[in-house]
Amino acid sequence: MSGVGKKVADVAFKASKSIDWDGMAKMIVTDEARKEFSSLRRAFEEVNSTLQTKFSQEPEPIDWEYYRKGLGSRIVDSYKEYYESVEIPKFVDKTTPEYKPKFDALLVELKEAEQKSLKESERLEKEIADVQELKKKLSTMTADEYFEKHPELKQKFDDEIRNDYWGY
Repeated sequence: MSGVGKKVADVAFKASKSIDWDGMAKMIVTDEARKEFSSLRRAFEEVNSTLQTKFSQEPEPIDWEYYRKGLGSRIVDSYKEYYESVEIPKFVDKTTPEYKPKFDALLVELKEAEQKSLKESERLEKEIADVQELKKKLSTMTADEYFEKHPELKQKFDDEIRNDYWGY
């Protein structure tokens, strides 16, 4: 196996083990998103399987004697010499070090956005609970009870009455 192929297969294998597919699937809400997620997972597994099978096998050795019988030893020796002189360069990853700091910065930004999102979700859930409670009490609630919860509206109405503004 070539060094590059083995490295690609190893990285793909490690990546597939570190992905929490079930955890991500639990976060999906809509049916369309579930379909897209399952097609993404299927595509990832197909690519990963291809990488594992293609790069995990050693190439079959060339049977030089077989070709010598049919073509002659001079031409086969020439090809063998050229074949053995070919050097496949080692893969040097120049991209990862360049983008690693950017990726890490994005991860930090992602964590901050996640925290903001969680706080906003809590606020919205509280607001929904308040609105549902208000909806239940609305038919029996007096104006004074409503203004107790919303003093800014009481102030606005009082100011309008004081300034003799009746909305027309």
